[in-house]
Amino acid sequence: MKDELTYAPADGAGCHAGDTMKAAAREAGNSEVLDQYAADYPQGPHDKPQSMCPAFGSLRVGLRMRRTATVLSGSACCVYGLSFVSHFYGARRSVGYVPFNSETLVTGKLFEDIRDSVHELADPDRYDAIVVTNLCVPTASGVPLRLLPSEINGVRIIGIDVPGFGIPTHAEAKDVLAGAMLNYARAEIEAGPVAAPVSAKSDRPTVTLLGEMFPADPMSIGQMIEPLGLAVGPTVPCREWRELYAALDCGAVAAIHPFYTSSIREFQAAGRPILGSAPVGVDGTAAWLRGLGDAFGLSDTAVAAAQNASLPAISSALAASPISGTITLSGYEGSELLVARLLIESGADVPYVGTACPKTPWSAADAEWLENKGVKVKFRASLEDDCAAMEGVKPDLAIGTTPVVQKGKELGIPSLYFTNLISARPLMGPAGAGSLAQVVNAAIANKDRMDHMREFFDGVGHDDTAGVWEGTPNVREDFRELNRKKLEKQARAAKAAEMI
Repeated sequence: MKDELTYAPADGAGCHAGDTMKAAAREAGNSEVLDQYAADYPQGPHDKPQSMCPAFGSLRVGLRMRRTATVLSGSACCVYGLSFVSHFYGARRSVGYVPFNSETLVTGKLFEDIRDSVHELADPDRYDAIVVTNLCVPTASGVPLRLLPSEINGVRIIGIDVPGFGIPTHAEAKDVLAGAMLNYARAEIEAGPVAAPVSAKSDRPTVTLLGEMFPADPMSIGQMIEPLGLAVGPTVPCREWRELYAALDCGAVAAIHPFYTSSIREFQAAGRPILGSAPVGVDGTAAWLRGLGDAFGLSDTAVAAAQNASLPAISSALAASPISGTITLSGYEGSELLVARLLIESGADVPYVGTACPKTPWSAADAEWLENKGVKVKFRASLEDDCAAMEGVKPDLAIGTTPVVQKGKELGIPSLYFTNLISARPLMGPAGAGSLAQVVNAAIANKDRMDHMREFFDGVGHDDTAGVWEGTPNVREDFRELNRKKLEKQARAAKAAEMI
């Protein structure tokens, strides 16, 4: 039984193997990693990811950095899927892969192959860093990336474990790599002088922005904080290694996306104050600028001047682009609460907000503001939570993940995919105040079209009877019952194995 737990099968079932893979990882010596992930990214009501593979988040961070090589170690099917989706989202470089089989996994040859691959890649003329990522099976089998050298020929080597059974969402996997890079960069700073950023260092105190956001948002924030005598620093995750030094060399950190727990820990270790929420809408911008002033010890007069420079333009933009209708909102990017605030200040009724990300101290202000407006805020919301809210409310518009949008359209509810249509827009300052109205109002106005489509497709069937049939579908309930009993037997066997 011990051998069976120590060496996980290379079948690609990691993130859906539940407690079996976790037990294997602990048997293999990865308890410390799993305990840290459990503290940083507490699980929700479901024990496996309900979005895309979490490792896509860390993969995306590495692929967007200049002079950074990315190597994956995992089941071939997982690597194929991750490579495909990375290129679908615009990656312009190759993803390295160290293949394995049961023999190399069990004998330790896989680790040797990974070590050989990073030695081969470590060309300082091409790379500042090489990121090696263990997926589910290597993590469960204890492949020890921590034993890789920290640098080869001046190229930094960063090994991380991103198992689906330890990281709930791909958004939080971004934090895994960002935090590991900040940790490495902080150690370099403590050891001595480091390279200056490519862009000139600002002569004003800077604010580091934490979280991926629309490219125009940092510029909007920069304009809003200029009257305070402050400047925007790098955005973490960064685009090149030297930006990490500049990010750590800031006066405060704005946790625009509040779930970057590992990264925040590194900034706190560097003595940097953390500011939650974001300059979204009138109330959010006023409170955020006030908090920024407190973090830098600025006068009330300076804060009031910054507020007076931004708030009238935001109010005008909101008034010029009103939104009328009831909207349910859900997603897994981490900005769901910010979007809900902007929708409400635009005039929308938002009774429910679900986010797959966890509740943290840096999201408390947004949650309190929404709850005071009568909004039900659900952290670590499951797909079932989001669908139940939509079906119960029957909104004029449902904003959510792909399966929520699919369900909404089946019900004849206009629906928008959060990631591509909502989060890919500016949210901060005057530019963000009117950015959602056009797409949201256009979608709400499509109700008649949705009703027509639903009427047109009425009668095509669902589940076993989906499609158009000449006769009655041959549904074998006896086969279904046999399969149900088989699954129950397997579940009992797995539970008994866990108790041994």
